[in-house]
Amino acid sequence: MALRKSILSRIVALHVVAVIVAAVLLRFVLHWSLASDVATLQLNTMAAQIEIFARHLGPASTGGWSLHLPDGVRDQYSDTYDRYSYAIIDGEGRVIFSSHASKQPLFAIDPNAIGIVPHRARTPGGAKTIAGASARKDIDGHPVWIQVAEKLSHRDVIVDDVLTNFLQQVVWIIVPVLLLLLGADLVIFRLAIRPLHKASDRAKHISPTRLDVRLPTDDMPPEILPLVEAVNQALDRLELGFRSHREFAADAAHELRTPLAILRTRIETLPHSEASRALGRDVENMSRVVSQLLDATELETAVVDPDSIADLHGVCIEVAEFIAPLALKRGKSIELTCPDEPILVKGNAEMIRRATRNLVENALHHTPEGTAIEIIVGQDGSISVIDNGDGVPPENRESIFKRFWRRSTRASGGAGLGLSIVKKIVEAHHGSIVVEDGPGGGARFIMRFPLAPAQASRMPG
Repeated sequence: MALRKSILSRIVALHVVAVIVAAVLLRFVLHWSLASDVATLQLNTMAAQIEIFARHLGPASTGGWSLHLPDGVRDQYSDTYDRYSYAIIDGEGRVIFSSHASKQPLFAIDPNAIGIVPHRARTPGGAKTIAGASARKDIDGHPVWIQVAEKLSHRDVIVDDVLTNFLQQVVWIIVPVLLLLLGADLVIFRLAIRPLHKASDRAKHISPTRLDVRLPTDDMPPEILPLVEAVNQALDRLELGFRSHREFAADAAHELRTPLAILRTRIETLPHSEASRALGRDVENMSRVVSQLLDATELETAVVDPDSIADLHGVCIEVAEFIAPLALKRGKSIELTCPDEPILVKGNAEMIRRATRNLVENALHHTPEGTAIEIIVGQDGSISVIDNGDGVPPENRESIFKRFWRRSTRASGGAGLGLSIVKKIVEAHHGSIVVEDGPGGGARFIMRFPLAPAQASRMPG
């Protein structure tokens, strides 16, 4: 379907049709041109024959007319040869000389005709076609009409061969030439649409992180230029909208942090009770949502330096140390398993730290009290976070990474941003993330990042 819709395929198909039509039409045109040239050559030959007859025709000394043709011409017009014929008619319409014993005019005489008059007729019975010419000549003041004719069934063998063989072979000459022109047209067309290819390559780099990219207008065909300019104007409006959206989200998050900090301080001064503890948890969850909102806003424009290197060993130690006090406060624990040596991957350490922290905080929210959250760093550049919660049903394992998705509208503790942030960070690093069942129930989230060249060289195999 895509091939049929492409401009190049349509041009090729139309050119193939044009080649076929041109080959057929050109054959008929050449046939008409050759036939016209043969007819002109034939008429000129007959005009020359009429002049020969005129030179050898004259009044006889005893009265009447005399005709003394050269031997070659006389033999050519003999009944035995049966190819050429002639008739000479006087001013009174009588045939005075003829190659046939019937003494009949070859063609009807037009008294008003001037110059050489071409004729075409059929023999009695319509068996053969006769082509001829006639002309009025004044011989010693006496008008005569000289007519010559040729039976086309005896046309010159060379002319027949030219008409037959050339017209049979002309198609095999025309088709390769037209196909060669088709190839030249395709090359010319590719050169003509090269600016479109450049615009397409440039458009591939347009993304929420690169809204400043615009399609090039240099050397753009005038037919396409208005469309390209309209797209660039639309990108200007999109960039303005994205920038306004990011600024609003960032400003809102920053504005919320201060009242939340004040609220947390005031709650801490209240007498310890179940209500104060509940308020503290609510403020903590709100602070987490605000932080995730800021993270999501920053990720819209974040770009990972392809030359940056991160150590998963150090990243996971920092995350475990940061989350451990909060886990202990909730009656849970953090277990970290990783090799002693650094595990180097291609990526931004701060972004990977955020993704790992979001996974651990998500596990902390779902794992029951008295259990542990396990962080495992693999030498293949993977980070696994295992909890002991209810797990993730297979039908929800794709949906959980969508922004603002929550398994239940009555669930509390988050806005559904954490896992979407994790997925964005992993995709920005050209890595992968999957969720599967944990070894003892619960869920296992596995992030994989591309290994750095130095780390890959140390891997077995």
